[in-house]
Amino acid sequence: MGTFCSVIKFENLQELKRLCHWGPIIALGVIAICSTMAMIDSVLWYWPLHTTGGSVNFIMLINWTIMILYNYFNAVFVGPGFVPLGWKPENSQDSMYLQYCKVCQAYKAPRSHHCRKCNRCVMKMDHHCPWINNCCGYQNHASFTLFLLLAPLGCIHAAFIFIMTMYTQLYNRLSFGWNTVRIDMSAARRDPLPLVPFGLAAFAATLFALGLAIGTTIAVGMLFFIQMKIVLRNKTSIESWIEEKAKDRIQYYQLDEVFVFPYDLGSRWKNFKQVFTWSGVPEGDGLEWPIREGCHQYTLTIEQLKQKADKRVRSVRYKVIEDYSGACCPLNKGIKTFFTSPCTEEPRIRLQKGEFILATRGLRYWLYGDKLLDDSFIEGVSRMRGWFPRNCVEKCPCDAETNQAPEGEKKNR
Repeated sequence: MGTFCSVIKFENLQELKRLCHWGPIIALGVIAICSTMAMIDSVLWYWPLHTTGGSVNFIMLINWTIMILYNYFNAVFVGPGFVPLGWKPENSQDSMYLQYCKVCQAYKAPRSHHCRKCNRCVMKMDHHCPWINNCCGYQNHASFTLFLLLAPLGCIHAAFIFIMTMYTQLYNRLSFGWNTVRIDMSAARRDPLPLVPFGLAAFAATLFALGLAIGTTIAVGMLFFIQMKIVLRNKTSIESWIEEKAKDRIQYYQLDEVFVFPYDLGSRWKNFKQVFTWSGVPEGDGLEWPIREGCHQYTLTIEQLKQKADKRVRSVRYKVIEDYSGACCPLNKGIKTFFTSPCTEEPRIRLQKGEFILATRGLRYWLYGDKLLDDSFIEGVSRMRGWFPRNCVEKCPCDAETNQAPEGEKKNR
């Protein structure tokens, strides 16, 4: 009883409001529809009480549902972990390597970033996900990734049940030339008849659930592969953009240096263990991180300070070469662009050929930045901010906007 009371606290109950959002409502709705229909169709197709196979099938289905919901709620309620308010490094001299957050009244720990939705600095922030209405970061990265793995696997199982149920139920009612197919239908013929009649409504519901299962498998499966690439490199999507801008800065100023990402431990297995552990608790404390040999604990934060000081790399200028309607998942921009649309509530920018964009961060097929609403690229002018496809723009050559340095200064920086 004491353990139960320690879990049910006022603060935890307050977190329930995270479910009152379109993302969790849709996600839990899809899980509920697919799970419920799969269980009903399992009774119709493969009666669980008469055969061992039917029992195993039904138990596996329940197991998928429990594991999916467990990891989903972990990702929602455990959260990413936030930098303590007022935090500062133990060694006061290290604060010179860190950015200061005025909102949290604290220094940003290595790998942390401020989330405008959560209104806190998030440890090892990857992104704010609307489907869990929370950030994906240090503490819930493993649960979030496992959810992305288990959801497609469960949907594949459910889709198989839906297909077999429709096939077995329609086998003796309709003739589409199926009599040439050799499938053992003994499991479908039993006495007494099924408790749930398979009428037109049940057929329509099963077909709808099948569409949801297939769509979820494709969409969530692709997100899983993206997350696994990040995990195996021990890198977040934000850090990937910082690394890209670091290479751009070095190339532009013709510097005799190579930027080495400090948190890639050189082994995929070692990187994997930084997120996934047997205890379920990630390695470290979210404030200090193991680094590869030859790097500094603040290598990445120092690079961020350089980019912040260098106005040219704070935003990279792009020219629009192809119109974009502002659609969330544009079909006419390529299949990869369609399926890798950012899972965020941030808006998309409508683009017209010839316009200019200042990109501040991005993904492989998408960029995020500002579209200035007049011809002058001056700090403080009116602008529109959001996401847009990378294949609609091209990087501009160095000009006045990039604050091009003289040849001598390039080599000296």
